[in-house]
Amino acid sequence: VQLQASGGGLVQPGDSLRLSCRASGHSFSTYVMAWFRQTPETEREFVAAAWDTGSTYYRDSVKGRFTISLDNAKDTVYLQCDNLTPEDTAVYYCALGDPTVVNHDGEYEYWGRGTQVTVSS
Repeated sequence: VQLQASGGGLVQPGDSLRLSCRASGHSFSTYVMAWFRQTPETEREFVAAAWDTGSTYYRDSVKGRFTISLDNAKDTVYLQCDNLTPEDTAVYYCALGDPTVVNHDGEYEYWGRGTQVTVSS
């Protein structure tokens, strides 16, 4: 199983980015794809998750600014990040699994390499 993430970059506060992560080679019948993020000063933290059924879940600090969506046909998850702030600066990782607790990173079997998002004026 491989997860390939892309879409990070350097943007100014208030700008937008769209992250993508394509999964290949998995055989889950039901699954969740999620985004986590990490900085050198913090542990990896949950950002958002999308079920193959269409449900979604977000951490409070990104609600109303980030939108996660899952294209089942392409096995690709997107994270539309709007109104970015410097506090969103991190390496963003996508994850794939069938978790019981969706905001716990230990519940996911597969991870992408990460894409850097930097928000700075």
